[in-house]
Amino acid sequence: MEITQTRQGAVTVLKPTGPLVASDAEQFLREAREAATRSLGRLVIDVSAVPYVDSVGLESLLDVTRSISEGGRSLRLCAAGETLREVLDVTGLSERFEQYEDVHAAVRSFL
Repeated sequence: MEITQTRQGAVTVLKPTGPLVASDAEQFLREAREAATRSLGRLVIDVSAVPYVDSVGLESLLDVTRSISEGGRSLRLCAAGETLREVLDVTGLSERFEQYEDVHAAVRSFL
């Protein structure tokens, strides 16, 4: 899995490319936690290039959300595809994430 990281003002945007599965979850979790710490919890995960997640990948998203929420912030997910949205809906986890259509809307939500 490749994870690109960009900054838009005080907000960090992570964009993982490829499925978020057990073999990549540790790398994703480490990079997301580091990015959240550097940006004081202002983190957007652009999941437009994540075709699917397995249970370990989903757990890594939840772990990042828990870490950020301890600081009074919430993780923003954007551009989730149909498969990821269905997984979040079926598992009842949709409400754990603030979801946006695109990166710009997610970044603006911090203003």
